[in-house]
Amino acid sequence: MIPSNALVIGASGGIGAGVAAELDRRGANVTSLSRSADGFDVTDEASVEAGLSRLEGPFDLIFVATGALELDGHGPEKSLRHLDPRAMIDQFSLNCVGPAIVLKHAVGLMPREGRSVFAALSARVGSIGDNRMGGWYSYRVAKAALNQMLHGAAVEIARTRPEAVIAALHPGTVETALTAKYAGGHPTVTPERAAERLADVVERLQPRHSGGFYDYAFEEIPW
Repeated sequence: MIPSNALVIGASGGIGAGVAAELDRRGANVTSLSRSADGFDVTDEASVEAGLSRLEGPFDLIFVATGALELDGHGPEKSLRHLDPRAMIDQFSLNCVGPAIVLKHAVGLMPREGRSVFAALSARVGSIGDNRMGGWYSYRVAKAALNQMLHGAAVEIARTRPEAVIAALHPGTVETALTAKYAGGHPTVTPERAAERLADVVERLQPRHSGGFYDYAFEEIPW
């Protein structure tokens, strides 16, 4: 089902901008928020609450495309000796707490009846069951925590919005200036192609999928 009224958080980033454009192309009415364009800072609850309180809704899709692999010059750790407590806290704040605060204040913008979707960008490296390489501690931990937060929220939200879908989505490795340093031999896609695939997944999500973790091909990823 194509969303009719969509809210994209983090719409100035590569994936967020692509998702907003793709949803618009598919006929959705798209509202965009970002830190650079609107001062919408997901790590600041006052900013989130103020930004969302100005919106009317309801939105049958809320897509959170915020997140970062590298923060303040701290990239993914190769080993335990590279762990930096501040960098780990910053990763957790942006990649888990941020979407959690958005969801806290965005639930009221979701319809009580009918299908709706709240999706947030996660990453396959946040899967504990799929972790065979180790390393990347802070980013992995933050995304694993995000997945747990979304799963728990899905249980709660289903009590008042039984047709709502809360999902974590893995976009694949997307071509950006940042990921170029870490892609290695992994195949990459453009932000536009990633957005197209993510929009396809959003259209296929049903209430029975709520609380799940899915990749760009709509394959379920182990926790």
